[in-house]
Order: sequence, then structure tokens, then C-alpha cells
Amino acid sequence: MIAPLLRSARPRQWVKNLFVLAALVFSGHLLDADFALTAVAAALAFLLSSASVYLINDVADARRDRLHPQKAGRPVASGALPPRVAVSAAAVLLAGSLAGSWFLQPAFAAVLAIYAALNLAYSLGLKDAFLVDILIVAAGFFLRAVGGAVAIDVAISTWFILCTCTLTLFLAAAKRRGELDLLREEAAGHRPALAAYGIPFLDQVIGVLASATIVCYALYATGVGEGGLSAGHRMQWTIPLVLYGVLRYLYLVHRREAGGDPTALLWHDRPLQLALTLWAGLSLALLYGVKPAG
Repeated sequence: MIAPLLRSARPRQWVKNLFVLAALVFSGHLLDADFALTAVAAALAFLLSSASVYLINDVADARRDRLHPQKAGRPVASGALPPRVAVSAAAVLLAGSLAGSWFLQPAFAAVLAIYAALNLAYSLGLKDAFLVDILIVAAGFFLRAVGGAVAIDVAISTWFILCTCTLTLFLAAAKRRGELDLLREEAAGHRPALAAYGIPFLDQVIGVLASATIVCYALYATGVGEGGLSAGHRMQWTIPLVLYGVLRYLYLVHRREAGGDPTALLWHDRPLQLALTLWAGLSLALLYGVKPAG
């Protein structure tokens, strides 16, 4: 059962838990060992919790997944993993993550519990609620970022929240559009909420959120207002990379019909990987290696 369990835990999706480390990096504590160890422990707690959610989701969606050209091979849907084993493993992982998070920081445990509760509600029914499904998918990313800040006990800036919210909503809306592109007339049979969406509507939503993401990040990077980034306002040089990344993602969604799985795009699209790597490297250099003039 080890291999099917690991597949159902979706290792490729674990990259999402890097959002937990965002507060560590942008608060300036990356090189502080105590802060770094706490943040990594928080990321591991989210990893275990998200793995439990994926297992429950696979059990709840087994019938629908068998109708999906890509999801039919999932262990529970294909019969390789008995539902009873998946649920038992999910309970153990969730209990372990919540117990560990409580010892790490009680406030962080509360954030993790909210994340788990929202995603379990999503798996057990809210995924069929129009617009609510997108908000919950985005909330999963947002709670990771907030949880990372709470775990290391640093202030959460307004711009950090706005950037995280707009970006995650953008990715969630693009994910729904990708599912509509892939399933077409069979979309409603796989997930009833998809029947309420339409490509034109989602294109408008995606356009608005993409613009909001770029504007919020630009204001954050130039240090405007409360909670802007430091490094002598030189973080503005990362704005072109963010602009390219968002536009590249839009291109993949609209021209390649590849927005159904944001994580898969990150693993497979070389230009997107290069932009993200350059952004991360430049950001670290500006925040930690370059001293402001004077």
C-alpha cells in the first residue's frame, strides 16, 4: 500500500507548501536559524495536512475521477488503494500534523485547523458550489502564507496579504478554465459547479485578477505604504520578472489550454521555471545581499 498511498498524497503538489516560507523570506529572517527551522517545521505540518486532504478528496471523488481522462488513474479511482486504507492514513496524517503544529505554536495550529476544515468541507461538498469552490482553492494557498507568518510570529503586511490573495485567486480561476477546456461538454458530469462557469466569464475574472496581481506586487516591491518591501526600493527590479511570469501563465492558459493544474505547469514549463528562478535569486540578492545606499 505504500506506493499507492504516496501517489495519492500527490508529491508533485507539495511544492505549494513553499508558500509557508514566504513570510520567512520577506520578513528578513531567512538567515536566522531559529526562525528558519520553525518555518520549515510549519511547512512540513502543512505538507502532512494537505496529504491527508488529498487522500480524503480521492475517496470522495472516486466515482467522478473515473470519468476524467487524467484522474482515472488515481489509486483510489483505479482500485489500487482501498478507500478504508486511504481514510485511515488520512486520519493519522491529519492528527499528526495538528498535534505537531500545537507544540510549534498554538496560533499556527488554529490556522492549520482552519485549512484542514475548509479543504475537508470542499472535498465533501463545497466543490460543487459556484464561486465558493474557487475561493476555497485560493484560501488553501493564502492560509499557507498566513500560517508561515504566524508560526514565526512576524507581522503580516497589508501588501503581502493583497499579493497573496490576488495571485491565488488568479491561479484558482485559471484552474477552473483549464478544466472546462479539457472536459468541454462533459465538464458538468465531472463537477456540477463547472456547469455554472463559462469560458467568457472566467476570462474576464482571470484578466481582472492578473492585473490586480501585477499592480499589488508593483506597489509592494516599490515599498509604497505600510508593509512595503525594503532593500532601498531596489526590489522594483523584480517587477519585470513577475510581469513576465503572469503573462507567460496567461499565454499557457489561453493558447496552450494548460491551466488545469498550476503545479504541473511549474514542473514542465521551462520559461516559467526560469522566470521564477531568476525572480527568487534576484529577490534574495536584493533583500539579503545588497545594502541600501547611505
